[in-house]
Amino acid sequence: MIIQANTVVNGSQLEVDVCIVGSGAAGIPLAMRLSGNGLTVVILEAGQLKSDAATQKLYEGEVADEQLHSPPDKYRHRRFGGSTAIWGGRCMPFDPIDFEERDYVPLSGWPITYDDLAPYYSQANMLLEAGEFIYDADLLFDTEKMPLFKGFNSETLETKSLERFSCPTNVAARYARRLELADDLQVILGANCRQINLNADGKTVESVDVLTLTGHHFVVSAKAFVLATGGIETPRLLLASNKVATAGIGNEHDLVGRYYQCHLAGNIGQLTINGAPKNVRHGYEISPDGVYCRRRLRLNEPTQRKEGLLNMVARLHFPSIVNPQHRSGVLSGLFFAKNFISYEYSKRLKDGSKHSLGLYANHLFNILHDPIDTLKFLWHWLRKRTLADRKFPSVILNNKTNHFSLEVHGEQCPNYASRISLLDTVDVLGMQQVKVDWRYSAQDIDSVKRTLNIFAEQIASSGIGKYEFNQDTIEKDLLRFGAYGGHHIGTTRMGHKPETSVVDKHCRVHSTDNLYVASSAVFPTSSQANPTLTITAIALRLADDLLTKLRP
Repeated sequence: MIIQANTVVNGSQLEVDVCIVGSGAAGIPLAMRLSGNGLTVVILEAGQLKSDAATQKLYEGEVADEQLHSPPDKYRHRRFGGSTAIWGGRCMPFDPIDFEERDYVPLSGWPITYDDLAPYYSQANMLLEAGEFIYDADLLFDTEKMPLFKGFNSETLETKSLERFSCPTNVAARYARRLELADDLQVILGANCRQINLNADGKTVESVDVLTLTGHHFVVSAKAFVLATGGIETPRLLLASNKVATAGIGNEHDLVGRYYQCHLAGNIGQLTINGAPKNVRHGYEISPDGVYCRRRLRLNEPTQRKEGLLNMVARLHFPSIVNPQHRSGVLSGLFFAKNFISYEYSKRLKDGSKHSLGLYANHLFNILHDPIDTLKFLWHWLRKRTLADRKFPSVILNNKTNHFSLEVHGEQCPNYASRISLLDTVDVLGMQQVKVDWRYSAQDIDSVKRTLNIFAEQIASSGIGKYEFNQDTIEKDLLRFGAYGGHHIGTTRMGHKPETSVVDKHCRVHSTDNLYVASSAVFPTSSQANPTLTITAIALRLADDLLTKLRP
């Protein structure tokens, strides 16, 4: 069932088998997997069915440098379904190399392997409505008839890697009816978890304190507790729970909140492909099971190991929208719409600068002189995006010139100095706010540069075209908008030893016997991939571990 926190008896104590804090891509799949197995489960969700300004304000805090990272109340959504309410639906798994210990990546290596997670990836793919777990274009499409680049062949640079797109599925909206009907599962909305209470010796979590915005208070006790609150809120809650563990729960070695990673991303250089536009397949393809897919460029794993490179992918992209020299009415229309789209994408269209009247006039000129393509795009967008249940993932324009930029999405090295910490200031519930100090390293930038140089060599040697980028401005290009999106990774990293990690291979906090974390906070490294699919897979794997331990 789904109830409001204010309907729980004030000052009461609820007793369940498993208490899950958070209802996003981890919390809801985890709860559904546990349901029906003889356990009682509660999900504590701070938000409501829809976005609420007072609740969202609880995410406010500070950033060390707003040029490098968005404020902590932006992009994250404190609501039922979490950030799946606003995500773009992009799904892809981490690669086998991401789980390996790489001697050129400090603190790399997971305590689990790709094969340990593979069965859960398949289930996560279906649950997020991204179709079959097939991410190889050679297995899904006739790539001889439909290659990314006609005539391209390389033993180093792959073009068969796919990304799949969910509807995008808001897990709260999609599975709300199932949650309502489950008699062993309760979702409590407006329930803010403010404190985790340990027993006297600090080894066992006895309960969590819950507070509403109206001052209503109650306690939940359980056999197992799971924090499914994301890579920023999880360390906040652990560090703030310092009554028994004075440095914060799990923070005996000052690791909670450390090694904070996102992704490096940006549109880099110009790719020119020889011949007719039909020689390039740069748009979306529909899989046999009706899912939008798109191909990407990546170096194969042997090359990454040989060259000592971090994992990175690149997608074909159109030129900068802000610069009206593209002469596209569609792109100029998007420029005018920058104030009416989501925060992260709007920030990129605003380009961090004030725009002159002349710039707007040039964009208007493009729209007026390109009316047919603009109207075609608007009609396509209305049918395939606005009114469709499975939405067309993003803007794709007709390929008229075979000129593209490369949209880069790259891994970071774990960095001890990159961190989430607590401020002295508190929110209206009395909980300390967070400070985000995201950092990158010279190795992060150098790896992207060297990877793109190999891209350029392979494209040139194949004879299909050329790729050029400015070696001197790549750091500026990658950091123009700072850390990418809502990918909050690594702040309670998984590992074998408490001295180098916060949770073990079962996602259990090392210093406790019944507190677990299910989010991208446990990822030791960030891979090239958006984290949502792996978050859900990790949650499903944790559910099976909990069932083994707790099921009657």
